[in-house]
Amino acid sequence: MALTIEQNPLYTLNPVGQEVIFTVSDLTTVGAYFNVKYVAEVHISTVDIDLNTSVAVGTFKTTPNNTGVGMYDFRPILESFVSPDNLAALGSEYKGAATTAIKTHPLHLIDKYSLNDNVVRYLKIRFTIEGSTTATGTVAQVGAEDDSVQYTLINGYLKYTDVINRDATGNFGFNTEIFQLGGGATGNQLLTNAPTTQYANINDYGTLSFMTTPKTGDVANTTLDYFKIKLYDDSGSPLGTDIIIDNVDANGGNTTWDSATKNQLFHLGCFPANLKNWSTIFLANMTNLSYYLVEAFNISDASISDRYTIYINCPTLKGYEPIRLTWLNQWGVWDYYTFKMKSTKSISTKGSTYNQLGGTWNESIYSPSGYKGGKKAFRVNAMEKVVMNTDFVNQSEATWFEELVNSPEVYILDGYQSDHTNPLLSTYVTPVRLLTSNFTKKTVANDKLIQYTFEVEKSKTLRTQSV
Repeated sequence: MALTIEQNPLYTLNPVGQEVIFTVSDLTTVGAYFNVKYVAEVHISTVDIDLNTSVAVGTFKTTPNNTGVGMYDFRPILESFVSPDNLAALGSEYKGAATTAIKTHPLHLIDKYSLNDNVVRYLKIRFTIEGSTTATGTVAQVGAEDDSVQYTLINGYLKYTDVINRDATGNFGFNTEIFQLGGGATGNQLLTNAPTTQYANINDYGTLSFMTTPKTGDVANTTLDYFKIKLYDDSGSPLGTDIIIDNVDANGGNTTWDSATKNQLFHLGCFPANLKNWSTIFLANMTNLSYYLVEAFNISDASISDRYTIYINCPTLKGYEPIRLTWLNQWGVWDYYTFKMKSTKSISTKGSTYNQLGGTWNESIYSPSGYKGGKKAFRVNAMEKVVMNTDFVNQSEATWFEELVNSPEVYILDGYQSDHTNPLLSTYVTPVRLLTSNFTKKTVANDKLIQYTFEVEKSKTLRTQSV
């Protein structure tokens, strides 16, 4: 009996924040050899062809269990090889200026598209079995290897409530095919659990992220070809012509697809401030704009994604300062929400003190001084906190906010600035720590009108002088 992979993930695309289970068996070797170990050689790469020649990131051995099989969960290993995209990829643009190695900008500010740098990786595992012919003999590989499985990893996780599918052989997983735009599929989901109806201020930045299928040319029904944005006034009448964002190199996308992981996941800048950066159609119709639709299409002009509706918040916000949060969502990319109701900011300080002498003791004569002496502050550590309130929201938004509470990365995202032509990450993005530790899911039945309050603390101390 040869080495056999008995169980592996059911779908090719796998979030790493879940069990990544492989089961292998070679009962003949287990029964005939001593000191038997199953061996897994793990290869991770950004280009799939490199998996055959790349240096393994690690080799892991396990002892056969009571049934003679070897079981692996690679999640703890794989999680460290994917991470969020914070900066736009090379080739993307901000206000018409291309990203370079020196001139970078936050991902959230992109004009059109950005490839991913860190969210996706390829995985290949080579399984072998080793043992010795005697109890004290040298351990060596027995038989041939099996490296027939290859997967795509994404920086996501599964909730315990997510539906898991299982086939007849025991392979299981979440149906990630719903995210694959292209290949003849229609109505697939972008990489977000956000409601398909969202609200934003005219100066709000943000992205929607998506997976695509290999693009081998202008072949009908093979992949995402463009996003279309349709503008409407408050009566539902169209404004101007449609905004077409072609998925091509010049727009930060990809024209000639290759197998690199960067071409598997894209980010689309499609919130009002992103469109203000470059679209003359959008700028010409801002005065009468009430909402717009965002939708993906293939080369045959057939819709292949959910349709997202973005309403423009009323500019009169009762005098309240809007605060826009962005956070890392379940699928390893970014979601956004603008808190447009009452918010309060406070500063708490904690300092170190010392007792200062009251006069000059290192001079030729003693001189009393009014500004010297007594307890003095040596250093002041100041932290800023912000309390924000949502507007009244529906139940789908209420469920979505759970991801905000659970997210390991949360930021305040500043709005459009006409004078910022080369923004650094720090110009627009402020890291915060969510202080709201208890989150109660509200429902219409229980709470009638649903509204939430969140408190955050800016992660960095305010700068002050030190004595």
